[in-house]
Amino acid sequence: MSQALQAIVAQLAALQEVIGRLERTIHSQHRASEPSLRLETIPGIGVIGATAITATVTDPSAFKSGRELAAWIGLVPRQRSTGREAARWHLQAGRWYLRRLLIVGATAVIRRARAHPHKHPWLTALLARKPAKVVAVALANKMARVAWAILTKGGTYRAPTLAAVG
Repeated sequence: MSQALQAIVAQLAALQEVIGRLERTIHSQHRASEPSLRLETIPGIGVIGATAITATVTDPSAFKSGRELAAWIGLVPRQRSTGREAARWHLQAGRWYLRRLLIVGATAVIRRARAHPHKHPWLTALLARKPAKVVAVALANKMARVAWAILTKGGTYRAPTLAAVG
């Protein structure tokens, strides 16, 4: 039993070393990329999200709008309609890795908004009406649109003033 556990511990140590090397590589690529540094200013998008977006969306001007980018990622509802009614079921297919990163980041922002509701009035109002997972996807959609604007127009994220939001 002891030998088996030692082998597992050795594998875990080797895996931690590989993960550490990969993290250092991602961080160095992030620091070397000006668009990635600008994307990191968006709440909910960290180093990994910013690096993944800049690596995947190589030409943001290929999208006419942020809405197109969000749809390309898969952050809009898939439509299945009959002759009378449009049914919105699940998120459509898209770039699952980017979608997952944005939704996880949005979930972190929602957690922060629940702790400080006065700083996030838009999210607080939306959370009062909709389930948290729906709000997370809506916020991820918004984050993708802001990312498109930052990538195409330059600049960094500027949080809306509280007076303008209310």
